[in-house]
Amino acid sequence: MLYLSFEQIFENMKLINLGQSDSLLNTFVAQMRDKQIQKDSMRFRTNLHRLGQIFAYEISKTLTFTPTDVQTPLGTANVNLYDSKIVIATILRAGLPLHEGILSYFDDAENAFIAAYRKYDAAEKFHVNTEYCTCPDLRGKVLILADTMLATGSSLILGLERLIADGGDPAYIHLVCPIASTYAVDALQKALPKDSTLWTAAIDEELTSHSYIVPGLGDAGDLAYGSKL
Repeated sequence: MLYLSFEQIFENMKLINLGQSDSLLNTFVAQMRDKQIQKDSMRFRTNLHRLGQIFAYEISKTLTFTPTDVQTPLGTANVNLYDSKIVIATILRAGLPLHEGILSYFDDAENAFIAAYRKYDAAEKFHVNTEYCTCPDLRGKVLILADTMLATGSSLILGLERLIADGGDPAYIHLVCPIASTYAVDALQKALPKDSTLWTAAIDEELTSHSYIVPGLGDAGDLAYGSKL
């Protein structure tokens, strides 16, 4: 399945793929995918941080704004400033640089963190465990949930359910996932409420038998912070 338009509205969620518009964003994604460049973990984290800033800027255009007077040394300037209450959430650990990039633009936002990981059984099938979660009150606020990779969508859906269970229903949900699979996009279409948008930079067609995205970029957590046991 190919997603050919820059923005699509499904029955429930809206999908916006920024990678389908020519911009500097595609350079950062290409560097993250490149198996030689991605050996530099600092460059990998920096590019995730940059993507977070780009997504934050685009999301800011969807918020509510109020005319505000700002006093300068010489007079008064009238500026439209956003008045939405923002909560930025991420799934540990791969989403941290992306989270920091978004937070560097929404510097007054509240923050939430959730630990989710794959646990494999004897048959090499996995289910997602969600354990640690810290979350402010989400009611009436705009929730931005960031995660680097969206393979099956299971971690994101379970993480979102946990956040809402702990913090209440947000007014709107933005999901930021730079690399997604068509499988996960289809899953999110069915799982997300109407007041939600999935933002991505690339949608890949294939998943391996272990549910890794192809061509993807590998394990984002390991590339950002080193391999784990």
